Amino acid sequence: MYKQIAALILVFLLIILASPVSAQTPTPPPGPIYIVQEGDTLWDIAIRFNVSLTDLQNANPQFSQNLYVGNQLVIPGLEELSGTLITSPVPFGETLRSLSRQYRMDPAVLRKLNHIVSPTELYTGYGLVVLQQENQSAWAARSSLGKGDTLLELAVRGGSDPWTVAQINGLAGPYAGLPGDVLYLPSGTSTAAPTGLPASIASAEVDPLPITQGATVQVVVTAAQPVTLSGLLVDHPLHFFPQDDGSQVALQGIHALTEPGLYPLRIDVTLPDGSTQSFEQMVLIQDANFKQDPVLIVDQETIDPAVTEPENELLLSYTTLINPEKYWDGTFLLPVDPQFCLRSFYGNRRSYNNSDYIYFHTGVDYGVCSETHPFDIYSPAAGVVVFNGPLTVRGNATIIDHGHGVYSGIWHQEESYVAIGDRVEAGQLIGKIGATGRVTGPHLHWEVWVNGIQVNPTQWLNETFPH
Repeated sequence: MYKQIAALILVFLLIILASPVSAQTPTPPPGPIYIVQEGDTLWDIAIRFNVSLTDLQNANPQFSQNLYVGNQLVIPGLEELSGTLITSPVPFGETLRSLSRQYRMDPAVLRKLNHIVSPTELYTGYGLVVLQQENQSAWAARSSLGKGDTLLELAVRGGSDPWTVAQINGLAGPYAGLPGDVLYLPSGTSTAAPTGLPASIASAEVDPLPITQGATVQVVVTAAQPVTLSGLLVDHPLHFFPQDDGSQVALQGIHALTEPGLYPLRIDVTLPDGSTQSFEQMVLIQDANFKQDPVLIVDQETIDPAVTEPENELLLSYTTLINPEKYWDGTFLLPVDPQFCLRSFYGNRRSYNNSDYIYFHTGVDYGVCSETHPFDIYSPAAGVVVFNGPLTVRGNATIIDHGHGVYSGIWHQEESYVAIGDRVEAGQLIGKIGATGRVTGPHLHWEVWVNGIQVNPTQWLNETFPH
């Protein structure tokens, strides 16, 4: 009897030992989640959130070896927070106060997440880390307290009550609103100006953000009343033109050799009575990571400053003129046959005759693929021919004015089929690819100038300006 019982116990123990032990899923530590983005490393993320690499690895042991886009990391040291940490560029004109209201975050928490010591650190294009809680979107409607307005009047206009408006904006009470303060409302949408912009400006948008070297930047301003606008981006004056919706737009190129860093963006407003208002905020310009072309061996005359500088000044005398008329419509067209051979990209750093890489490629080079390949050149957009003739560096050259400070340069042609003063249409045959000027073979060099700066032409093939 005892032997049978012992045998049963032994079998029972063997069954238990042979059974797989279910893995216990460890409870993740408390804290907000960060979703890994392209280019992120554990080291970068640790620096961004001011935590040690060891603490980050200990909180996320499953990612200690490999990290992939989309992985969700717990950020230690922020146990009091819950939700998802996302990064969003700071729009022009926003302040710490307006952003904390928009994302329903305590300003102290926003400062802590972004290591903000001074308000001047909150520049346009800053990759602001904000906490996105589940099923919670940012406030979309906002309005400014006008002179003599009360919070009650503003709340009624927004379909709310003064106590709710005070609560979501962190005010001590319905009596605490100040004239000019931009307050968020619990429902609806609006385009009211961010805190910081002059009262005469209803909204101001900068695109793209962040800005990169060689980009065309669009600044769109909607005014609360008829005004004259001007301004400055980096070191170039802005020229604004009216749009059909009542807003005004300025386009500005960013030089490909602009050192990455912070630069001023200023909007100046002249009111009907002659008084002025202005707002300035720093914007971030990032490195575009342009590549290097192989060393090019060319005629020494074509890199002699005695030749190149007067030619550059000649081009500037045309491309810095601001024509109030706009000729183009929509995206630009490819100026060559679709079966082109792309020889060199815009922005590539260049060395001529074994010089240092102090030059950059000011446009895009389209070569010919074979003897039977079409050599035709077409106008990329409508405009007026303002220059047509031979140059030492650019060869047989044509400059087309598209209006509003936008120009196309068509270089190295064998033949040109247009003359100064001709009005050309998008897609019109205007010349033949050649090998004149500073070249190493037949190709079309096409460049686009925006307010006196050569920009990446491919952006104009892919985007409509203004948009």
